[in-house]
Amino acid sequence: MKAVGYTHTGPIEREDALIDFTLPKPTASGHDLLVEIKAISVNPVDYKIRTWMARDAGHPRVLGWDAAGTVVEVGPLAEGFAVGDRIYYAGDLNRQGTNAQFHLVDARIAAKAPASLSDAQAAALPLTTITAWEVLFDRLDVTRRVPGAAGAGVIIGAAGGVGSMAIQLLRACTDVTVIATASRPETRAWCLELGAHHVIDHGRPLTPQVEALGIGAPGFVFSTADSAGYRDQAIELLAPQGRFSFIDDPERFDVMPFKGKSISVHMESMFTRPTMKTADLGAQGDLLRRVAELIDQGKIRSTLTQTLGRIDAQTLKQAHALLETGKAHGKIVLEGF
Repeated sequence: MKAVGYTHTGPIEREDALIDFTLPKPTASGHDLLVEIKAISVNPVDYKIRTWMARDAGHPRVLGWDAAGTVVEVGPLAEGFAVGDRIYYAGDLNRQGTNAQFHLVDARIAAKAPASLSDAQAAALPLTTITAWEVLFDRLDVTRRVPGAAGAGVIIGAAGGVGSMAIQLLRACTDVTVIATASRPETRAWCLELGAHHVIDHGRPLTPQVEALGIGAPGFVFSTADSAGYRDQAIELLAPQGRFSFIDDPERFDVMPFKGKSISVHMESMFTRPTMKTADLGAQGDLLRRVAELIDQGKIRSTLTQTLGRIDAQTLKQAHALLETGKAHGKIVLEGF
């Protein structure tokens, strides 16, 4: 089968940063489904791993942790799926990725794709959906109000893939007032289009902008990027006993300044459940099913903004390069081999 991967870490400008190659077609066993990949999307984790994680011995490492495709084999322990089902999922960091014609995924972290979406539209969603859902409902517990705080939350870097889903999930599933941050006209417009009540500029001090809204101190802040840089502003604008969560990877992050306000700090990795095989592993499949329902009801939309072309090394290099600029909004998708 065709696949795309890398043999050496390094910058995307390298001619061999990503390469086309072939692998044997895998076979489903245990809880696995074998999926014929129809479309994939690209996430920051792809280029982060490409730049620092050595490949597995003996063959290139396949990247990719988002996919939509068709089930072609069902393992003996896999439940709820049949050959021919269209599914979407984000996979497992410990396994080969989705940038391949066929891919194995644990059925417990997959769900049937929204019927109203194309493969490309569905592929844009899983990783960012899982991340946003786990931050909002498992880490920040946004449906549990902070005493004395406004029923509002700030999403820093809201125009990216995760922020785009966080806006929509808050609007579809809660009555929280959504304060998004964005710095360019096109990203501000994107956040408003997705349902943000307010958009403020993360290139300027946040607290005065939040105070100017006249709604009070928010109960939570969700930071998707440069969290160490925004830490002190988050502490300043949050209500006492508020909650702060971040998903990026600062080299250092001192939590002690949060103590004065008793602000809880929550880190999130959507790969924890699949890589650690947690007791609630199936929660990821459950939430993807719930979101598929919301999409088919018209309450959430795909965050696909650009389809670059077919799944091959050259096109994936373009996608990685675009993501590494830090200026992409929504999701970049590739479709077909």
